[in-house]
Amino acid sequence: MKNLSFPLAALLSFATVPAVAADPTPTAPQVVEAIERVFGASPGERRNHTKGTCAVGEFVGRQEASRYSRSALFSGKPIAVIARFSLSGGNPQASDGAKSARGMALEFKLPAGQVQHFTMLNTPVFGAAHPQTFFDLMLAMRPDPATGKPDPEKLQAFKASHPDNLAQAEYLAHNNPPASYANSTYWGIHTFKFVGKKNKVTLVRWRFVPRDGEKRLSDEELQRAGPSFLEQTLIRRTQQGPARWDMLLSLGKAGDPEDNPTLLWPAERQEINAGTLSITAATPQKGAACEAINFDPLVMGDGIAPTNDPVLQFRSPAYAVSFAKRRSGQ
Repeated sequence: MKNLSFPLAALLSFATVPAVAADPTPTAPQVVEAIERVFGASPGERRNHTKGTCAVGEFVGRQEASRYSRSALFSGKPIAVIARFSLSGGNPQASDGAKSARGMALEFKLPAGQVQHFTMLNTPVFGAAHPQTFFDLMLAMRPDPATGKPDPEKLQAFKASHPDNLAQAEYLAHNNPPASYANSTYWGIHTFKFVGKKNKVTLVRWRFVPRDGEKRLSDEELQRAGPSFLEQTLIRRTQQGPARWDMLLSLGKAGDPEDNPTLLWPAERQEINAGTLSITAATPQKGAACEAINFDPLVMGDGIAPTNDPVLQFRSPAYAVSFAKRRSGQ
């Protein structure tokens, strides 16, 4: 893995920590309710990554990637994209200076009415190897009625009992937020299957690296930053011309973690440039194209398939519960 400002050795050290055995998997409604108990529920809004910005653009795949996937993404022709940039958490008023994850979700408009979703974070690993860890984190973050804040002892107990949360938490703690959505790398987090023309399967991971370069706020800039600078910064950036990211594809080998998004692959894995994303315009999300989209990461066109990663598989029903609630005005 390249271009990480947090030392790679520190992240890889967590790979040797065994994840705790998972309890029976919570249901999607239970997880969404747990998120609501932490952040509240904003009627008609997403339950997680509530604060966001819409954007549009196009993606042009490279022929080299078509050796591994027959997806129309890699035909070399421009593919229309609807994008959404966001902050993690369910608070629509969350500060853009918070040391939390940022998201980039993409809907690619493929030929013959097909669509492909990519739903990414700007951390190289996820904070849970299984849904139970995320559920337990929400329980630990639930505000105490007496103080309005999480119980520190519960948070400490969570950290001690869930080593699979440590790598992402350490990454966020050691990296200030990006100065702009356009100055951040976004990782696909999970392992996916690329399916070739003869049904040959290649395990892959991807990340989108900004051509504007990585730029994080200094501690001093973080103190001066307003609560909502990211949206206007992206709008101004796209008014100057397209903001671009290169899709870098890592090719897996036997033994690489396939079903655990908290573990990195070895840094020496072969990488190819699979294409370029160009974001040409950004707008507030209210009434814009991205607002109504449920960016379910399991919405896939031919040529890309999921692995059995339990977190990846769980995201789809959880997103569906959130989507149904906001569509009904809850």
